Amino acid sequence: MTQNVPDFSDLLSAAQHSAVHLEMRDWYGVGDESADFERFKQTGVHPDLDPDSEGWAGWVPLVRDALSRGVIMRRARIVSEPVTDYIRFEHAGTAVNIKAGEQVRWLPRRQASDIALPGNDFWVFDGRLVEFNHFTGVGDWADPRYELSEDPAVVKLCVSAFEAVWERGIDHTKYTV
Repeated sequence: MTQNVPDFSDLLSAAQHSAVHLEMRDWYGVGDESADFERFKQTGVHPDLDPDSEGWAGWVPLVRDALSRGVIMRRARIVSEPVTDYIRFEHAGTAVNIKAGEQVRWLPRRQASDIALPGNDFWVFDGRLVEFNHFTGVGDWADPRYELSEDPAVVKLCVSAFEAVWERGIDHTKYTV
């Protein structure tokens, strides 16, 4: 695994066919979401569902650009049930991912027991490059944040795990929290 990791936007910009993302945590505590998450906990309403807002300016244009090049973007999330407040927040905000063009599915953790899963969340680009995402125990970014691998065995594990989760996953429009 290599340690010199290009910026995510460069990795996604280089994708030609697919970008898939598997999330497996019930809690992310990344700082740039904290104010929105606190508002969500107080109101039960996601404070920013406008894909063209400043809050989504770092994400939605990347997705739209990838889709315009024919890249298919899929995201799957394995979640414990009952879900955490954070997952409720994430579920509410997924409307923006969908509006941007991502496909999203959810899989209850109890339905993933027999799936071989890597130890970290990851992205796979074009079925050949894996970017692992590293988080601390409280859900903030770890150092290093990312790690890349083109090792065929690692890529195979991640692709297999993602596809198994995707196959069992529930489409976002049908998954309720």
